[in-house]
Amino acid sequence: MKAVVWTKYGPANVLQLQEVEKPTPKDKEVLIRIHATTVTAGDCELRDLKLPILFRLPMRIYVGLIKPTRITILGMEFAGEIESVGRDVTRFRQGDQVFGATGFGMGAYAEYICLPEEPEAMEGVLIKKADNMSCEEAAAVPIGGLEALHFLRKANIQSGQKVLVFGAGGSIGTFAVQLARSFGAEVTGVDSTGKLDTLRSIGADHVIDYTQQDFTQNGQTYDVIFDVVGRSSFSRCIRSLTQHGRYLLANPGLSQMMRAPWTSMSSNKKVIFGAASHKTDDLIFLKELIEAGKIKPVIDRSYPLEQIVEAHRYVETGQKKGNVVITLVGDRYWVKGYKDL
Repeated sequence: MKAVVWTKYGPANVLQLQEVEKPTPKDKEVLIRIHATTVTAGDCELRDLKLPILFRLPMRIYVGLIKPTRITILGMEFAGEIESVGRDVTRFRQGDQVFGATGFGMGAYAEYICLPEEPEAMEGVLIKKADNMSCEEAAAVPIGGLEALHFLRKANIQSGQKVLVFGAGGSIGTFAVQLARSFGAEVTGVDSTGKLDTLRSIGADHVIDYTQQDFTQNGQTYDVIFDVVGRSSFSRCIRSLTQHGRYLLANPGLSQMMRAPWTSMSSNKKVIFGAASHKTDDLIFLKELIEAGKIKPVIDRSYPLEQIVEAHRYVETGQKKGNVVITLVGDRYWVKGYKDL
């Protein structure tokens, strides 16, 4: 089978499309033929280890000190079709259309992957795809959707509250805007100039261009500030919260994590961060919202597997709106919008 192999830490061109052995499912596993996967900012950060200092050494220990050894194929999100099942599998059968996340095992940049029928917390999540979702759309749901849902539920958003999402134009942010709206909040999306129209199109009540305006200086206060990218000012965001406001940090820096406990203890305002869990029930919840037309995955561009390097380079520009998808169909790959000749 074809797979994108990761042999050393570095820029996008360390990724190589190669022929590798097709996996065989164990008794409690399913073999999935992947039709679509994604390139996330997290994939790019792991590829060249441009991670927050706090996580670099642990990640090297986990993946490989000098070069990737434990994980050699990146990619965490996918959608596809079950080709075969292990003898003890009961939830799925051959031909089922599925989607999910691989967990820390990665491996979605490939034509096939084996996953447990019932993944543990660190092994990802796997469910059947909705009929009204394409594989491209389904592949773009798990990471951004589950991260956004995790934090917004921690904030216990009530109808009528004001929610601001900083970094609203990315994978997590576009889901956060839509989920907050579905919970009844008045939502302000903050991102760069080129992403504002996308934020309006998915229902943001207000948009702010952070290159032109500092939202912490406009005199507004918010019940929830959700910083997806970890670039907001801690002190100014705390001052911009209402008396019982919540400051959500999806990618906190060391300084923010150290200041968070004192803020939470010394005031009614709370700072919330931590790893999001990947739960089957949560992904089902997102699927049901998509089926009902209440939220939708935002796809910026699609690339063939052969152009994985270009896809990584584009994601690293920070210009992507929502998600970048890698499409695999049969033995042919194409860029969305191009004819399949």
